[in-house]
Amino acid sequence: MSAPALGVCYYPEHWPEGWWERDAARMAEVGIKWVRIGEFAWSRLEPTPGNLTFDWIIRAMDVLGRHGLKVVFGTPTATPPRWMVDKHPDMLAVDAQGRQKGFGSRRHYDFSHLGYHEEAARITRLLADAVGNHPALGAWQTDNEYGCHNTTYSYSPAAKEGFQLWLADKYGSIDALNKAWGNVFWSMEYNRFDQIELPNLLVCEATPTHNLDFRRYASDQVAAFNKVQFDILKAVRPDLPVIHNFMGRYTEFDHYDVAKTLDVASWDAYPLGHLAVSNEPDDVKRLYMRQGEPDYQAFHHDLYRAVGHGRMWIMEQQPGPVNWAQYNPDPLPGMARLWAWEAFAHGAEVVSYFRWRQAPFAQEQMHAGLLRPDSEPAPAYFEAMQVAEELESIGLTGTANKGRVAIVFDYQSEWAWEIQPQAKGFSHSAHVRALFAAFRKHGVDIDILPPSTRSFAGYDIVAIPALFAWNDDLRSAITEFDGHLLIGPRSGSKTEHFSIPEKLAPDLPRNLLDLKVIRVDSIDPTQEIEVKGSGAIHHWRERIETKANVVIEDVDGWPVLVNQGKLYYLGASGTKALVQRVADYLIAETDLPMLTLPAGVRCRTREGYRIYVNYGATAATLVPAKDETGYILGSTEMPAAGVTVAKLATGA
Repeated sequence: MSAPALGVCYYPEHWPEGWWERDAARMAEVGIKWVRIGEFAWSRLEPTPGNLTFDWIIRAMDVLGRHGLKVVFGTPTATPPRWMVDKHPDMLAVDAQGRQKGFGSRRHYDFSHLGYHEEAARITRLLADAVGNHPALGAWQTDNEYGCHNTTYSYSPAAKEGFQLWLADKYGSIDALNKAWGNVFWSMEYNRFDQIELPNLLVCEATPTHNLDFRRYASDQVAAFNKVQFDILKAVRPDLPVIHNFMGRYTEFDHYDVAKTLDVASWDAYPLGHLAVSNEPDDVKRLYMRQGEPDYQAFHHDLYRAVGHGRMWIMEQQPGPVNWAQYNPDPLPGMARLWAWEAFAHGAEVVSYFRWRQAPFAQEQMHAGLLRPDSEPAPAYFEAMQVAEELESIGLTGTANKGRVAIVFDYQSEWAWEIQPQAKGFSHSAHVRALFAAFRKHGVDIDILPPSTRSFAGYDIVAIPALFAWNDDLRSAITEFDGHLLIGPRSGSKTEHFSIPEKLAPDLPRNLLDLKVIRVDSIDPTQEIEVKGSGAIHHWRERIETKANVVIEDVDGWPVLVNQGKLYYLGASGTKALVQRVADYLIAETDLPMLTLPAGVRCRTREGYRIYVNYGATAATLVPAKDETGYILGSTEMPAAGVTVAKLATGA
């Protein structure tokens, strides 16, 4: 695997051609190796139907190549031109209120529209043929940020017809669908598949399986759309990686499924913007408003490394203030450097800043770049240059080390608890991120695993929180796992068809865990139930009937954490203190090595190095770990936004 590198997003169509040479020379001077182009350029590549004008972008690639820069070429299908809408007026998506969306921004297409599929395939094939053998070309990007601006779900005639065909293929007979959906309830039984509507504009909620199947269908359309482009691009250049840039906090489609036709998963990391629009408490937003929440980026790095079959990039890294949150703070000096180093610690092959030059026009004119609109360097210009110099001097290689702890993240579980939360705000991802943060505060390396994982071999601890329904792969992995396993809350509480299992949750064999959840208690999150010892329950607790050993119970005597051998069940969602207590207990039970980290400091290991980052707004002092032989970047004294890289002893 090649050494990690920096990249930048560039839009030659935005700037006079006379600027390109100087821009490319300056990129090389900064230490940038990769440049993404093309993903929003369709109106300049094909101004009118069939009028192909690829010459300018080929000249731009020539310029970039002359300066030793490799190009990531993005297919322009996220921004179909106006003439495309005139040609296919029904390609526009329809929102849940039945209103057709319009032209004038981006992502104005419906994943279910087969005519647009053909147009996307056509422009992808033409571009692949035109630039596929260009010497500067190093990778492809499909489309841009699938689903951004809530565009995964469309309630159009095309989606309705596609959904009906999808259901017929899935169930085979209408009787099987009626049984799976529970349509005898409220007299909702169908006689034919073409009677089935989309789950919007109803008097009240659709049956949960109807809603879940629609989300599964919509997710499959995203995957099918990506596969069309992937197959074309790989046919032309099978040696080049195909990448897509996913987003943070976005779960409307199954990213694992889409990535079946990708070589690398990348994501667009905007720590301050994401914090501003998050549901983090106000005190967290105040404390980290110029740095980003300390565990948010790391979680997504590890998630997308799993999505990308072990390969992960950052295609867009925030360099300064963004433009799309309600408030857009200027990052703490040094954060553009820190965010890059943290991504590399978690296995990133490339960190690409968005963007090269701040645009003085249109929707994103307030979004910072490495250059100001007057082409003078912005602060991140120098921070990127520093990262490039540090990477070269250290010679970082390899990828992120395998974690000692793994957590299963499942997109369908996220959909399920949005459809039927039972407690407002209950989410699979919240439980996953809470456990992730609790382990990470001790310097423990963590991997995220997909629900298709067949083996947990090599991990000391595996957690499966708030999982909607079991599948055969996970059941097999659980049965064969010899480490410590944490399950719950709510895991296995439904079947694949969104029904309560016959044996009740967690629906596991008694020889693994003799336990049943016989009742649930969902609580206003402003209320808390104290737990004996420390911590508190909020949001959700389960009345457990069990012969397993009770490790933690609440003040009402309800079991909270129980175990049967090495299998543990957590029957509540809790405060940070309770989640930390559970993580600490498991760490102690497995005798897992821990680090003593100052508040705000986090770390991860990569191929012989431990990389520390200080998210705190003040200086911090590290306690050297026993497996470290010295520091090759920074020291024990870490300034705010500081980075320290420790060399690990051989075999550590």
